[in-house]
Amino acid sequence: MKAANAVAKILKKEGVEFLIGYPVNQIIEAAAEEDIRTIIVRQERVGLHMADAVSRVSSGQRIGVFAMQHGPGTENAFGGVAQAFGDSVPIVVLPGGYPRKILNITPNFSALLNFQHVTKWSEQVILPESVPDAMRRAFTQVKNGRPRPVLVEIPVDVMRADVPDFDYTPAPRLRVAPEPQAVSKVAEALVAAQRPVIYAGQGVHYARAWKQLRELAELLEAPVTTSLQGKSAFPETHPLSLGSGGRSISKQLHHFLNAADLIFGIGCSFTTTNYGVAMPKGKRIAHATLDAEDLNKDVAVELALLGDAALTLEALLVEVKDRLKGKPRGRLVAVTQEIAGLKQEWLAQWMPRLTQKTTPLSPYRVLWDLMHTVDVANTIITHDAGSPRDQISPFWEPTEPLTYIGWGKTTQLGYGLGLAMGAKLAHPDKLCINFWGDAAIGFTGMDFETAVRERIPILSVLSNNFSMAIELKVMKTATEKYRSTDISGNYADFAKALGGHGERVTQPDDIVPAIRRAVAKTREGVPALLEFITEKAEDFSMFA
Repeated sequence: MKAANAVAKILKKEGVEFLIGYPVNQIIEAAAEEDIRTIIVRQERVGLHMADAVSRVSSGQRIGVFAMQHGPGTENAFGGVAQAFGDSVPIVVLPGGYPRKILNITPNFSALLNFQHVTKWSEQVILPESVPDAMRRAFTQVKNGRPRPVLVEIPVDVMRADVPDFDYTPAPRLRVAPEPQAVSKVAEALVAAQRPVIYAGQGVHYARAWKQLRELAELLEAPVTTSLQGKSAFPETHPLSLGSGGRSISKQLHHFLNAADLIFGIGCSFTTTNYGVAMPKGKRIAHATLDAEDLNKDVAVELALLGDAALTLEALLVEVKDRLKGKPRGRLVAVTQEIAGLKQEWLAQWMPRLTQKTTPLSPYRVLWDLMHTVDVANTIITHDAGSPRDQISPFWEPTEPLTYIGWGKTTQLGYGLGLAMGAKLAHPDKLCINFWGDAAIGFTGMDFETAVRERIPILSVLSNNFSMAIELKVMKTATEKYRSTDISGNYADFAKALGGHGERVTQPDDIVPAIRRAVAKTREGVPALLEFITEKAEDFSMFA
């Protein structure tokens, strides 16, 4: 068989159900011959975002795969791979390569050479008989250790070459547990702490350690927050929830982090970013992570554990239960009352914005009505970069795991559309929403047509304030002289022109009915875009 067909057969054996891509790449046709659904996008970056979401919302149990043309296709794909690398998402990237006689010769773009810093494994195959081995190595890397992209570049002449018969066994998934003595030290510190806070990252999602996280929190009677990537790992309606950490946060999170005598990070990196909550200086920190690269990288840690989040939490539960004689110490009422009081104060401060009846619309009113109209437990939602992220993340309260796709190590505008589409591919039974602004749609909006054509009925909620509002404070002169932050468009009409449902909403009383109509359209198999005409909001829930 040809090398392209060999790759497709391996994808099938690895359980790949979708191959997202953009031609010409011979693997796409070969995959279709293997009954792998091929999905063609309008630009490479969005396709990678879709593959990204397939992996995220399945905890990496299903691996998103993307294939693209050598040269320009590979060049266009760089941003999507970099985003997945920054946010630690396992995807398999299969670029074509230039024919071997001109491979790696300037100016021909080499995926191997250029993607090494945004993948955990990159390989260039120059012998057709090496294809099965290269794919085995790639899948072993993508399914084990820290989740990140892997890449196998196959020159076009290799794809057409014959591959000898081969046997292929799907790559194993292996987990590592932390060192027992280190577990004992962390357990001792957690039990001794008077005001511990648990900070959960997306490692909890990948390990599917939601039950263990909740059990440890309830045993310790410790409040829980998450990173943006970890959001939904702990139900935010739980009395011990502080909500998620991001650029904007809740009052109760700010208070408890600053009052903590021990912060326990589980399945997180503690990476310094403008889009994640900063750990207060001078705090005692215990850090449990899968990757030693994260330890002492951005925050100094006193106690550390290396291992899978589920195995780590299970080991800690044994030790903590032993120290507490199997039951909590009676702190729950005091802790949860303190959380509830602060949350009540915070929401009272924000309720005028969340229920505002003015026009242009308050984006907070749009989000508040959205959350109280859809079935949150059966909805997967994601934000976009900038204002949408900072407006939604403190207030949206997921109740089930993997129902919020948070991101922010790097913040490419337009990322959310592909995430919602990929989530819908993986979970066709759920309502999948992306919340974005008029800046983000300018980057990736054309792929709403992909949602229509490929029958991926997402709900796209767009806040249109005819401006790059988050930049107004830093571009005053450019705005006054040249209107540099002004942008415009009728995006509801745009959605309709592409074959979807589009509706523009300008009045507060019309928000909920429009959402209900749009949700009904998605149930009919039609992608929907709701364009809300909103104010140029510059207020966020932030604390100095």
